[in-house]
Amino acid sequence: MKTLKNIFLGIFTLLILQSCIVSGRPNMDFFKQSGYDFKGAKFASFNVPVFMAKPFIKKALREDGESEEVIALVKKVSKIKVMTVDNGSKEMLNEYSRYLNDNNFEEWATIKHNGENVNVRVKQNGETIKNMMITVNSDKELVFVDVKGSFTADDISKVINAATDK
Repeated sequence: MKTLKNIFLGIFTLLILQSCIVSGRPNMDFFKQSGYDFKGAKFASFNVPVFMAKPFIKKALREDGESEEVIALVKKVSKIKVMTVDNGSKEMLNEYSRYLNDNNFEEWATIKHNGENVNVRVKQNGETIKNMMITVNSDKELVFVDVKGSFTADDISKVINAATDK
C-alpha cells in the first residue's frame, strides 16, 4: 500500500513540475495553428500552475501595495498561459488581433505607458467573462497572457481603473 502511495505521489509531482517547464514553442492557439510565417521570431512560453502561484502572487501584490480589487481578481483565476516573443512584428500583432476578433474577443482597454501598449480583450458568455487576453507590446518584444477564470465586467473594470490610476 505504501509503495502504491509513493508511486502516486511521484507521478503527481512529475505532472506538477511538467506544467512549470518553459518551452521554446508557442502555447497559444493562434501561434500554434496558424500558417503565418513568423520570420525569425523567438518564442518562450509556459503554463503557470495557478494553485501553486496564487499564494505568491497575492503576497507580492499586497507587498507592492496593490488594491484589494486586483487581489480579489487573482482569486477568480483558474488558468494562466504566458508567452513572450522576441523579434515580433506589427504584422504579427495585426494578424493576432484579427484572430481575436474572429473568435469573438471584445476589446476592453488599451493603455499606453512609456512607449508600451497594453491591450485587454475579453470573451464573454452572458454576464460572465471566461477568458481574458492581455497583450503587451514594445517595439519588437511582445508578451501575451491568456487568463481563464470566471470574472464579471465590474471585476475587470476595477482592475483597469486601478492600473490607469497608477
